[in-house]
Amino acid sequence: MKKATKTAPAKDIDDYLASVPAEARAVLEKLRRTISNAAPMATEKISYGMPAFYYNGPLVSFGAFKDHCSFFPMSVSVMTSHKFQLKPYDTSKGTIRFPMNKPLPAALVKSLSRRESKRTR
Repeated sequence: MKKATKTAPAKDIDDYLASVPAEARAVLEKLRRTISNAAPMATEKISYGMPAFYYNGPLVSFGAFKDHCSFFPMSVSVMTSHKFQLKPYDTSKGTIRFPMNKPLPAALVKSLSRRESKRTR
């Protein structure tokens, strides 16, 4: 029986993006640019194996999965305050899932990513 080979965890967001399929990569690269523009003081990291942005603690994260992409606002209060804008999406307590062919609108991503002045740790 053939053993599954383990891939090394991504060392940075570029490394992560290089490892995902092209369709997901294009969506996530746009998401990354939108977050960077909305939160220019945030630092990019890999957290729990996925791209993340930090500013005074965790800000947002995102990832690609087999049949969808996910955006993680890392704040229940942000999810609650955007509940009406999030109705068209599959959500849970801290996750917004969306199909690769229907990415989140940039305005929504910006709104979900702009919490730096409100966050303290």
